[in-house]
Formats: sequence, C-alpha cells, structure tokens
Amino acid sequence: MNDLQLLRYSRHILLAEIGIEGQQKLNESQVLIVGLGGLGSPVALYLAASGVGKLTLCDADTVELTNLQRQILHRNSSLGLSKAASAQVTLLDINPCIEIQALNERLAEARLDELVAQADLVLDCSDNFATRYALNAACFRWHKPLVSGASIQFSGQVAVFDFRSPASACYQCLYPADTDAEEIRCATMGVFAPLVGMIGSLQASEALKLLIGIPSALSGKLWVVDALNMLPRTVVLHRDQDCLVCSSG
Repeated sequence: MNDLQLLRYSRHILLAEIGIEGQQKLNESQVLIVGLGGLGSPVALYLAASGVGKLTLCDADTVELTNLQRQILHRNSSLGLSKAASAQVTLLDINPCIEIQALNERLAEARLDELVAQADLVLDCSDNFATRYALNAACFRWHKPLVSGASIQFSGQVAVFDFRSPASACYQCLYPADTDAEEIRCATMGVFAPLVGMIGSLQASEALKLLIGIPSALSGKLWVVDALNMLPRTVVLHRDQDCLVCSSG
C-alpha cells in the first residue's frame, strides 16, 4: 500500500483484528456482487469504501424513479442508465483506488460459473429464486463463500454459506427448489427503505470479515429480523441429506 492508501484505510488498520495485513487482504480480493438494488447498494458502497481491490457488479436493470427511495447507489441523474454503470460511477467517486467491472447483463449459467470461479467471495443481492439457486450451485461447485440477503416489507434476512467447509449447508437446503415457494417482489409488496440498509450492511460486514480471515458468526446460520418491532432471531442451518445441490457433492 502507498501512503495515500495507508491514510485512506487508517481506521481499519488501527483495529487489531484487521491491521495492515488484513487491509492488504481486502486490497487483493476480488468480489462478485449480483444485484445492485436495495441490498446491493450498501453492500457495494461499504466494500468499495473498505478497499476491496476488484468488484464485479452484475445487474441487467436500469435505474427507475421508484428505485431511489431505497437504492442509495443511484441518483436522480442516473435515471434511465444501467444500474451497473450508475453504480460504477458512484463507487469510483468514493474510492478511485479500486477496480470495477460493471456488467449490464443477465448471467447465463456458463457466464455465471466463470465469474464465480474468478471471485474470492460472492454476494447474492438479487430478488428472484432463479438467480439465487444458480449462484448457490455455482458457489458450491467452486467452494466459494456465499453471503445471501433478502428483504420485503419490514422483514429481512441474511445467511452465510461458507462452501470452503465440506459440512456447510446451502441455500437449497434452506429453500428447496422443488417446493412451492412464493416469489414476492418489492414492486407489488413494498419495502421499508432503512431495512435494505440494515440487511445490506450486515452482508457487507460478514463478507469483509470472511475476506480478512475472521470467522463469520453467521456461517451456517440464518439471521432474521422484523424491523417493524425490532425482533431479531437466529436459526441454525443443517445440511439436507436429500439436497439436490450439496448432498451430491
């Protein structure tokens, strides 16, 4: 790190749990973020500000007026732009020391597999089961940690699947693909703006710790919060012996 980087990241370096070695690990890390909406906004902002060396940003949507209530990466001036391009501008303004790959595309399986293979860690900030299942399978295949988040109305959740551990449960253990899970979108149900900040910030926190080498307290767990009444709870996840993804590995 040069002198400017040492100054930029000095508040991290002062933490005994991080120090120069931990910050250097962040600087040398490559992270894939899928989804640049309500959850992806705080995730990307904190990872960029913290000095994660390369961020690959994936989102095929464009910025709309209804996004601005909660998607803090984007600005009124970004309306009509791709979310990936809008995010890249914001993040490089915050931290020009990092590298950003902005992908305005829906990831086919082969492309997704390629991006997951290149990353040190993956953050699922998407809003649909198809993407979540595909990311889960790719991360399991390549033994990459996956930090998953979701939020709707006043309810949010975070789960960490560290596939570097052979005993880790996976997303499909939690939500089997052969069940009739209902897909609920913000467009029809609404979402409390600060909730996505809470969930995305927690995703970023767990991701940074994993990259540094600090064990995640949420590894193998699901953290759920009702933001209306501030009632959090934690559920321990167990590997499903009949899981179509991880039981076959």
